[in-house]
Amino acid sequence: METKVEKLKINFKTLEEFKKFKEYGLQELSMLEDLEANIIDNDSESPFYGIYFGDKLVARMSLYQIDAKFDRYFFPPQNYVEIWKLEVLPDYQGKGYGTQLVKFAKSMNLPIKTNPRMQSRTFWEKMEFTSVDYEMERDRGENPLVWYPEGVEAQHND
Repeated sequence: METKVEKLKINFKTLEEFKKFKEYGLQELSMLEDLEANIIDNDSESPFYGIYFGDKLVARMSLYQIDAKFDRYFFPPQNYVEIWKLEVLPDYQGKGYGTQLVKFAKSMNLPIKTNPRMQSRTFWEKMEFTSVDYEMERDRGENPLVWYPEGVEAQHND
């Protein structure tokens, strides 16, 4: 069955689907509140992308583009993408959906940063993500992993 990554619309159906994901939290709740207050409709800009299997949302992530002026990871400094909440429902894991989401993010040809949950590290390493040299000031207890497109390297603050 052909699956593709699509930008998720913010509507009650999508938010209902989100409840099945472990990483359901403040972000989704505030979207739900906005929706109930009629501030946003189907066309509103959502940071979420996902994959449907039939009519069921089985994998999702949120993507944020960070402006070059805030880039403290990549050289030369540039816009980059942050992946959050990448998650595949348990029954659908190991079928390549996570990989498909990451490939979609890579297709934007920008460096990528993510903060993986502990047990997902191997997955990210398979996807060619690497650890950054930990900097207290910048990373604040996070252990980000990054992916460098061609011609991009780590920023060195020496």
